[in-house]
Amino acid sequence: MAREKKKKENPVLGALKKIGSFFKDFGEAVAKGDIWVKASLLVAGAGYIRRKQVVKGILVTLLEVGLVLYTVLIGFPYLAKFGTLGTVRRGAPVYNPVTMKNEVPDYDNSLLILLFGVISISALVVGILLWMWNVVGSYRVQKLAESGKRLNTFRQDLHEMFNKKFYITLLFLPIAGIVIFNIMPLIVMICVAFTNYDQTHMPPTELFTWTGLANFKNLFSTGGLTSTFGYTFSKILSWTIIWAVSATVTTYFGGILLALMINSKYTKMKKMWRSLFVAAISIPQFVTLLLLRNFFSDIGILNNMLTEIGFTGFLQDVGLITTDYIPFLSDPVWAKVTIIVINIWVGVPYLMLIATGVLMNIPEDIKESARIDGANAFQIFRKITMPYMLFVTGPYLVTQFVQNINNFNVIYLLTQDIYTTMDQKLAASNGKEVDLLVTWLYRLTSEAYNYKMASVIGICVFVICAVFTLVAFNTMIKGDKEESFQ
Repeated sequence: MAREKKKKENPVLGALKKIGSFFKDFGEAVAKGDIWVKASLLVAGAGYIRRKQVVKGILVTLLEVGLVLYTVLIGFPYLAKFGTLGTVRRGAPVYNPVTMKNEVPDYDNSLLILLFGVISISALVVGILLWMWNVVGSYRVQKLAESGKRLNTFRQDLHEMFNKKFYITLLFLPIAGIVIFNIMPLIVMICVAFTNYDQTHMPPTELFTWTGLANFKNLFSTGGLTSTFGYTFSKILSWTIIWAVSATVTTYFGGILLALMINSKYTKMKKMWRSLFVAAISIPQFVTLLLLRNFFSDIGILNNMLTEIGFTGFLQDVGLITTDYIPFLSDPVWAKVTIIVINIWVGVPYLMLIATGVLMNIPEDIKESARIDGANAFQIFRKITMPYMLFVTGPYLVTQFVQNINNFNVIYLLTQDIYTTMDQKLAASNGKEVDLLVTWLYRLTSEAYNYKMASVIGICVFVICAVFTLVAFNTMIKGDKEESFQ
């Protein structure tokens, strides 16, 4: 019963309990700690030095001094301007008779203010948490000393960090790297979404400032002067969802069917067929997709071949096209269908390899029992093969869907310099009918330098992927279904 209760415990509530326990321990340490524990509120290492843990006390004191110096010398100057992101624009160079050089007067750089402001706030929050943790640690050392237990020396603590607590030592650098190179840039990007950082407000020559939720209103509004972004967002979002579903479903079931056909007892030369399909994915995508872009272009090889055999003329006669070529990558409908078909050719071999390994692990006695009970091949596939595949490859399926939402290569490499939109509203927002949210985001940053709207779109992509992943993992993959296949 205790095990079952623990299993059903909500992880969010568990995290909140730990946070509450931490603050409770801090309050107890301040209230019940001796004079040296209270002194550690000002001098971090006071409590450790009093208990003869001198090296540890000196190290935490040096860390405190470093955080204080950074906050005073670097943090506060940027935090003071964080509310406005700067007010002094860069002026023209002025001749300095002392240095005999043209020098630019001091000015504010909004991007640096935003960056160092976020870093300073984060350092301040981390510093406060470390300060509280240090006080709690000093109080624990006091209680150990009062109980007569022997305290660890610095050498013993160091030895413990490479033995009993070695996992902490190993995880420190990766976690620090994630915080510095992933989380911090992500926070800065989120902050940019609440500013007017674009081509007309480009540091260091110009300043940008906070605009609140104006960019989000601009993206989700469909009337007035802001209609282009709202219109473009709805068009591109709908195509992104259609593309992600189509690309995931076609490659998933295509890979499974291909694996079933190759692994069938009636198929000859199985190794040769596998090798041929693997060869299709052995070449880097940027090479394959660029070649296919030229192959399917309006003046490409395929169009020339179809014109020679009269197929293009037939499509003109039945009214499917109005041009002298088939617009595989230049018409909105044709381009979307062509992209999905090309993605099938690129993505199916990956699923074939995964499905081959999974299919070989399906217990044969289950299939044999089904045949004895009179089940045909389709019923075995529907009742046994597919449930097992979904159970094993469920996490991959969720990951693949999220990856397709952000599938930059296929869309961009196939349509760049080939597809031109005729929709003026889309063009006004630097979008195209074939764009995904991620390629639209890229165009906004690399072509229009509209970082504020790109940041808003990036937040939207994150929310969509996060919500789908949470829902999928809590509905499709939850529970213990392994016993069904034993």
